[in-house]
Amino acid sequence: MSAYQLLPVTTEDFEALFELRMEALRPSLERLGRWDLARSRERFEALFEPTSLRHIARGSERLGFLMLREQEEAGAPVLRLEQLYLKPSAQGQGIGAWVLSWAKDQARRARLNLSLSALKLSDANRFYLRHGFKAVGEGEFDIDYLWRLPSAGDEVQLAQVPEGIAPVWSGVQGEPRARS
Repeated sequence: MSAYQLLPVTTEDFEALFELRMEALRPSLERLGRWDLARSRERFEALFEPTSLRHIARGSERLGFLMLREQEEAGAPVLRLEQLYLKPSAQGQGIGAWVLSWAKDQARRARLNLSLSALKLSDANRFYLRHGFKAVGEGEFDIDYLWRLPSAGDEVQLAQVPEGIAPVWSGVQGEPRARS
């Protein structure tokens, strides 16, 4: 597998990320009868927070992006994988698995559970279930998932990010080491 890395996002990246997001989301939104470019732009503008976003790259090629940030859910702090989008041509290559492994490592370091949501009828649902997420709720259009922090006797391996590298969700311009 090629080496991947996470790179900072700036406000100037908005249009490129929005286009990538729509390319990745369109099939799922169409299956739900929810394809609406204007509504999608409004939602992305409301979530766009460059300090919590990172490009997923292989060399100089940008393959996708993610947003990971700490927030409160059901009265408890969690790390929330708010966005994870890959270009359709980059899917099925292990990149999403690499990102989830990295995000789980961030959750372990922070001692927080990891949550996310996926559109109903999206292929992403099978992907998240395969990677240890459990469905914990369902809305009109989304399924909510949670990956629980391993218990005290569970084996935990933290190999993706070396000590001293700031997590994405802190807003610090840190970058994890890519797996090769």
